[in-house]
Amino acid sequence: MSRRAWLGGAAALAASAGAGALIGPIRAQTHAAPRSYRLEAVEIAARTWCVYGAQEDLSRANGGAIANAAFIQTPDGVVVVDTGPSKRYGEALAALIAEQLPGKRILRVFNTHHHPDHVFGNQAFPREALAAPQAVIEAMTAQSEALAANMYRILGDWMRGTVPTPPGRALNASREEIGGRVFTLTEMKGHTACDLVVRDEETGLVFAGDLAFLDRAPTTPNADLPAWRASLAALRRMERDSLLPGHGPVDPQGASLDQTLDWLDWLDGTLREAVARGLTMNEAMAAPIPARFAALGVARTEFERSVVHLRARMEEEILNGIPPDRL
Repeated sequence: MSRRAWLGGAAALAASAGAGALIGPIRAQTHAAPRSYRLEAVEIAARTWCVYGAQEDLSRANGGAIANAAFIQTPDGVVVVDTGPSKRYGEALAALIAEQLPGKRILRVFNTHHHPDHVFGNQAFPREALAAPQAVIEAMTAQSEALAANMYRILGDWMRGTVPTPPGRALNASREEIGGRVFTLTEMKGHTACDLVVRDEETGLVFAGDLAFLDRAPTTPNADLPAWRASLAALRRMERDSLLPGHGPVDPQGASLDQTLDWLDWLDGTLREAVARGLTMNEAMAAPIPARFAALGVARTEFERSVVHLRARMEEEILNGIPPDRL
């Protein structure tokens, strides 16, 4: 197997945002007492609520609830953006929506990308409502077994009964009216090979998925740094009143775009310097984190994972003389 192929397989296991801590023997530990999520909805725009994720790594302490999930009331029902890390979380989210908006049915569930902390709650929602770009569906289908094994290993009983459930509906329009509310849909890439951005035309709120992080270090198991930078530039140009990152608080000013770009630029430069100096992977991981990132959640662990995710590919491309803007 080539090094590139091996890295692709390892990235699939590490693609649970924050779940790439260790890749080792898999044991689905489902014997513990049943656990429950205590989800709270915060209104972030008119008739729009977010359930914020913890700014942490996936762990049994947080049940994997580290990503933002959101829901929007339309005149005829509810639109959901991402569903969390497990069947149990999805069920808790569906129950919260039913309590918040009694009698309103789920019309659409958008998956912003294929990472399991965002989509492994799909199982709790009507299959016909689940929707994502075709490339997201294909990535979920291809990587679901490895991602599920890693999630079960890390989260144990929180994952009980969870079966990865890719959407049955492939999005092929850039604009969709759902239950009397209009959404603009834009396919971008960089965090993964396909990242869906959803804009609510009524409020101007943009759901950026994991193209944007705020107060938490970005994850990179499937990252393409130049494409990610281009997507951040496109998000900056997009008309918006506010933005919800995949991790972190709602962002009316665009701070998440600035912070994510700053991290990616620093990461890219640091890894290139490590390659140029001939540092080993362990030596590269020991690089100091700049003071301006000191307050970011899991900055050290995400940097170390990024060394694993990106350094070997970067080394190969640099040594082969590929220009930096092609990497």
